[in-house]
Amino acid sequence: MQDLKDKIDLSRLPRHIAIIMDGNGRWAKEKGEDRLFGHFHGVESVRNIVEGCAELGVGYLTLYAFSTENWDRPENEVNGLMALLVDTIRREVDTLNKNNIKLHVIGDMNMLPKYAVDELEEAREMTSQNSGLNLVMALSYSSRWELLNAVKNIALDVQSGKVDPQLINYDTLEKYLCTSDFPDPELMIRTSGEYRISNFLLYQLAYAELYFTNTRWPDFRKDNLYEAILDFQGRERRFGKISEQLHVTS
Repeated sequence: MQDLKDKIDLSRLPRHIAIIMDGNGRWAKEKGEDRLFGHFHGVESVRNIVEGCAELGVGYLTLYAFSTENWDRPENEVNGLMALLVDTIRREVDTLNKNNIKLHVIGDMNMLPKYAVDELEEAREMTSQNSGLNLVMALSYSSRWELLNAVKNIALDVQSGKVDPQLINYDTLEKYLCTSDFPDPELMIRTSGEYRISNFLLYQLAYAELYFTNTRWPDFRKDNLYEAILDFQGRERRFGKISEQLHVTS
């Protein structure tokens, strides 16, 4: 693992990494356990990857923890996930402070149970002065919900005269997104062998490098993270230009 870490160019780290943490349920099923068993073990992966990003100096890490579509899962799994979320935050907030990590939450908080919202708000407040890694938890989140919500709020502000519709541009829209305080992700990782974005940061991922791995989330560790970052650093990011334009020197 140290060999992989040593190969990383710390001057070319992705500023923002986004991860779809997939495969908890399948990992548990393969072991003859129920899905919550997989979610429980996935917490250790979260802890490990957050620590890895903080150690490297990554600025932002967004974890897709619970989508709006996940509310349609069996009631016992949803209730178990909410209980696990609250318990994990309560136990980890001291570690976040110790490691100078600031917690953020994006998503439709109105759909979360009050006890979960209260715990999240307390953790956000307790970590608000930290200046290291920004850990963004996407909870009850979907990109289509986010974009629809942004359009509604822009329409309301146009109606009230706060926004001139003739002056609406990309910057205007971005101010109404959940991620208005964060840079767009440069690297998106999805575990467990699925090749989809699944309604995650659709606008923000426009120029992100996508990395897919067959590793289930409960097995995903720092060495897997390092492999993804090395793959990212081996790519040429052109943003619509051609290679020759990127290498022109003045």
